[in-house]
Amino acid sequence: MNEVDVLVIGAGPAGMAAATSAQESGARVAMVDDNWSAGGQIWRGIHDSCTRIPAGVRTLWGTQVVARGTSEHTLLLEDSKQAVEVAFDKLILATGARELYLPFPGWTLPGVMGAGGLQALVKSGLGIHGKSVVIAGSGPLLLAVAAYLRKAGARIKLIAEQATTKAVSSFAFHMVRYPQKMRQAAALKLSLHGVPYLRSCWVEATEGEGRLRSVRLRQGRKSWTEDCDYAGIGYGLYPNSELACLLGCRLRANAIEVNEWQRTSVDGVFAAGECTGIGGVDLSLLEGAIAGYAACGDTGRASRLFGKRSHAKRFAGALGRAFRLREELRTLPRPETIICRCEDVLYEKLQQMSSFRAAKLHTRCGMGPCQARICGVATAFLFGWRTDSVRPPILPARAASLAIRKEFQREADLKVLP
Repeated sequence: MNEVDVLVIGAGPAGMAAATSAQESGARVAMVDDNWSAGGQIWRGIHDSCTRIPAGVRTLWGTQVVARGTSEHTLLLEDSKQAVEVAFDKLILATGARELYLPFPGWTLPGVMGAGGLQALVKSGLGIHGKSVVIAGSGPLLLAVAAYLRKAGARIKLIAEQATTKAVSSFAFHMVRYPQKMRQAAALKLSLHGVPYLRSCWVEATEGEGRLRSVRLRQGRKSWTEDCDYAGIGYGLYPNSELACLLGCRLRANAIEVNEWQRTSVDGVFAAGECTGIGGVDLSLLEGAIAGYAACGDTGRASRLFGKRSHAKRFAGALGRAFRLREELRTLPRPETIICRCEDVLYEKLQQMSSFRAAKLHTRCGMGPCQARICGVATAFLFGWRTDSVRPPILPARAASLAIRKEFQREADLKVLP
């Protein structure tokens, strides 16, 4: 396992497509994911043809990338038992995206979570039957989550979409060019019959003693409270680009910058899927396949997918324009609202700072276990700050793994001695 032609990081739709096409081109392929099965967040818990790993692709489940290895074409990986350094000729980053959380009073209450996060917990066994749920935020994910939770027995009280009616209607009109997505949207609408879908509506605050009891919503000048057991609140997705930053890849609008072959600015490193920009599963599959072929030099098969990718990108562009976040969301935090959940840093403390670096130095904002994955994005939205450069380890790691990295480095240094 320590030496492969193509190493794929991430086993979601883009990673699986990349591994499949690379193997078809005759490469020795290995795939790494911190989950214990393929599919990523979108296909979590699904066991059919869409999550089947091609024979011959070697897999490392429950494994995360900790840092760069001892040379340009190695990575240090860690699982629950050990650390190992893997060498590769080509690397494909399919690290996906995470849910975008934005702070508001009460967002840290138990029972309040991301829309996708709530769905993931239910897939993992959280009992939701008979529980009342409010779904809020922005984007088509809200409908998919609400439909899934309703099927699992939840009582969906309402769906609050922050985008305007005009924007949502414009997006729906654009979907006429995508018949398959129209059918999916129609099926979701049918499954959510009777559930109010409110536009220009968002959560101002959540309330409760010890856990969530109600959410306070606003729609124009109207404000009211809805009792609920759970609130799933997500404002779209945000690219996971930390590993790309560590490797020196250029970013554009927080996503990994790639060329037509899905090649990054770093030689031998490719990227595909949501980490290169939020575009949905169809675009992720196409980008993954192109990256896998291109990494193996199979430009003929890669280029034949360019037209379909362009079509999928137009849908992604319409998606981004329709569900652009409104300015009112920046005004929700109160002085006592926690922004950095790891280090309990309050909004009033951050208002006194001039940059994310200053906030880290004076308040420890962004220095907790999540490594600014939540508060870094939140402060970028609230204050326009840019986070500092990424440093290893990019995820919490065992001291033993970092010690092994030093041992690998010592051995590498000895090999080059005269």
